[in-house]
Amino acid sequence: MSDTPIILGSDGQQVSTGAQTGTVDSVICDVTMANFQAEVLDASRQVPVLVDFWAPWCGPCKQLTPVLESVVKAAKGAVKLAKMNIDDEPQIAQQLGIQSIPAVIAFKDGQPVDGFMGALPESQIKQFIEKLAGPVGGGAAELLAQADETRAAGDPQAAAQLYMAALQAEPDSIAAVAGLALCQIDAGDMNGAQETLSMVPLDRVGDPALAPVHAAFELADEAAEAGDVATLEAQVQANPDDHQARLDLAVALAAAGRREDAVAHLLQIMKADREWNEGAAQARLIAFFEAWGPKDPATIAGRRKMSSLLFS
Repeated sequence: MSDTPIILGSDGQQVSTGAQTGTVDSVICDVTMANFQAEVLDASRQVPVLVDFWAPWCGPCKQLTPVLESVVKAAKGAVKLAKMNIDDEPQIAQQLGIQSIPAVIAFKDGQPVDGFMGALPESQIKQFIEKLAGPVGGGAAELLAQADETRAAGDPQAAAQLYMAALQAEPDSIAAVAGLALCQIDAGDMNGAQETLSMVPLDRVGDPALAPVHAAFELADEAAEAGDVATLEAQVQANPDDHQARLDLAVALAAAGRREDAVAHLLQIMKADREWNEGAAQARLIAFFEAWGPKDPATIAGRRKMSSLLFS
C-alpha cells in the first residue's frame, strides 16, 4: 500500500487530480477536493504546504489567515499555503480529525507532518514555518527545530538542553517551554515538568503549543490507574475481545515506553469494532499522537496505519 494518504470524496471515490482552481506554482491558493492531490500532496514533495482549514463564520480564522498569508509571502517560496473552506469541503477536514478551527496542517512529501490550532501570533507562525522549511537567520527557531528532532529521536536529555538554549535566545517562547516540559515528562520527572509550566504567564496558559503537555500529563495520570502491564497482557490473552483490558494495556505500554505496541493494540480494537465505547480507541490514538509529538516515529507510523485502516 502506498504511503500517500488516500483522500476520499463524499461518494467514497479517491480525490481527482483535475479541475484545479489554482496552480501548483502558486505560493497561496484555494483548494477543494478536486485539486487537493495536485496543490497539497504533490506540491508538498517540492516544498512544505500549509493547509489552512477555515470557514466564513469563524472569527479567529479571519485573524489568522491574513497573518499566515503575510508570513508565507515573506518566506519567498520556502513554503506554500493552501486554504480550504470546510463549509464547502468538509470531507478532508473530517478525515484528518480536524475538530475545531482555525486549524493548520503541514504536509511534506505527501504526508501530514505537523500542525497547530488557533490564531497564533506572527512570531509563532514564523517559528512553525522555520521548523518545517529550515531556519531563516538562525536563532531560537533553529534551536527549536533541532530540539524537536532530538526529542523525536529518543534523547530527551539532549533535547532539553536545546530547548533551554532556545529559551535563552527567546525567553518568551512558549514552544520552548512546552518542549522542555515534554522532555521532563519523557524522563519521568513530573514535578520538574510542573515547575517548567509555572514559567508560562497567566495570559498564555491557553497557548496551543501547550496542548501536547496537557495531553501528556493526562496520559501519565491514566497510566497510573491502568494497571500492571503483565497483568493486563494476561487478561487480553485470556480474552482477546476484552476491549477495555486491551485499551488499558495500550495506556500502560505507552507509559512503559513501548509506543509501537501501544499503537498496535489500539488499532486492533479499531479493526474489531471501530465504534466501541464511542470510538475510544481512535480517540486514545489521537491523544497519544498529540502527547508524543508529530515527529515521533511512533506517531508517524501510527498515523499512517490509522489512515490506512480508516480510508481503505
